[in-house]
Amino acid sequence: MERLGTGIGWRPEIADAVERMPGIDWVEAVAENVCPGHLAESLVRLRERGVTVIPHGVSLGLGGAERPDAGRLAALAERVQALGAPLVTEHIAFVRAGGPLTASPRLEAGHLLPVPRTRDALDVLCENVRIAQDALPVPLAVENIAALISWPGEEMTEGQFLYELADRTGVRLLIDVANLHTNHVNRGEDPAKALAELPLEAIAYVHVAGGFERDGVWHDSHAHAVPQPVLDILTDLASRVTPPGVLLERDENFPEPGELERELGAIRGALEKGAVEREATERRASAEGAALGGPASAERSSWGSRPRETPRAAQVPRETPTRDGASSAEAASEAAGLEGASPEAVPAAGAAERARTESTPPKAPPAATTHPAETAVDTPPRDGTVRAEAVTDPARQRLALAQASLLSALVAGTPVPEGFDRVRLGVQARALAGKRADVVAKVAPELPVILGNGYRRAFLGYSHGHPMTDGYRRDALDFAGYLLAGGRLEDARVRAELQEWWLERSGPKPRSRRPGVRLARATRRVLLRR
Repeated sequence: MERLGTGIGWRPEIADAVERMPGIDWVEAVAENVCPGHLAESLVRLRERGVTVIPHGVSLGLGGAERPDAGRLAALAERVQALGAPLVTEHIAFVRAGGPLTASPRLEAGHLLPVPRTRDALDVLCENVRIAQDALPVPLAVENIAALISWPGEEMTEGQFLYELADRTGVRLLIDVANLHTNHVNRGEDPAKALAELPLEAIAYVHVAGGFERDGVWHDSHAHAVPQPVLDILTDLASRVTPPGVLLERDENFPEPGELERELGAIRGALEKGAVEREATERRASAEGAALGGPASAERSSWGSRPRETPRAAQVPRETPTRDGASSAEAASEAAGLEGASPEAVPAAGAAERARTESTPPKAPPAATTHPAETAVDTPPRDGTVRAEAVTDPARQRLALAQASLLSALVAGTPVPEGFDRVRLGVQARALAGKRADVVAKVAPELPVILGNGYRRAFLGYSHGHPMTDGYRRDALDFAGYLLAGGRLEDARVRAELQEWWLERSGPKPRSRRPGVRLARATRRVLLRR
């Protein structure tokens, strides 16, 4: 994997500061905010200086029940090419639900929601990742997300889930250590255990960000300084492997540039501390090996890291083929970015599988234990290639129903699905509504100006009974139409301003401001009143 170095998330609000910051090797830009035909001048200047720019997608929904939308994939590929990026990243999450698979209205979350760590979800995710890999011109890396809620009946830990995903698809991993901390506080998961189970050789780069805790719940806000526990997890990771790149994320509440530079300094310090620990561990292992008269690193990963546990889900060798018909051991070697890697460079399960499959053609893995009557997923056809639609439709439908039920409870007020924590779902629902109000205020900044202090209260009231079914710009128009149609605005001046705003943006193109056209519109309004 290409070494990236230290980077920061590029945002328009801090673009000038980022350009002036010393020691910035690369930046990451939200893909959906990049216009391929009209790149921001700041991004153009950074690229001209040789600074790598990586697009970071948020809307594919690779963890959703439906296959990735071809239009969204094409748009992401276009941004990759416009930025000349060596890599593109997305999330292990679902962002929408409903639609044909559930015969229900499509709902948008407006947020990254966790995927259940089950065999069904993993099978669907693997196929979706392969589809995305085939459509994108550069390697794909996917990110672990932060979660406020837990799915009932999960079958794997986060580390096991990520291990199998990388092993079966060859996809890179973007590890967010702040999200590991979030899941520690909110879900009781051990970050060290997750790191011990990860395929470290598949890491593309690392995210670091801040958040805050309220009433025992950690909110991954990207609007606060990076706390010490997150830096400690970064140090733990760096004690196991040298990450190819580390990036500081900040999405709002931007501090002075000097504060961001101090945070970057703290990140570099955490990496250096971890590197010292790793070197000390390697020296001890080497000394022990010499004392025993043999190598002490046989169980180490290909990066020379400390010994890593083999996840329970990976202890039984799998013969799952990759999308190119290669064994999962070969996929793991590819994920390590090492040509001609030795067997020690491949995770234990993959190495065992390769030894067994060199003399025999690959065969289908056993069906998921929870649904023994179904055909196994990822079964290759006789020519050795993998079909684009290898996942069973029943698995997708089960996942679709579960995700639609959860999202409907969060944004439409339907009953909480069985097994979920009602209190925690309430926290998540309020967080989604609040974020929705904040993002609509960003994409339509005139609305808070027109409505004044009443904007947030009015929007939250609207959101309770009106789930988002499209993007945020459509949501802003629907909110304005809701206020106008219901006669909910008593102030005539506010009503007139909002109506003018809505008319200006709801048509196929902005209304003409030529004096003659404006006079005709005013005359029509007078005649209609008569």
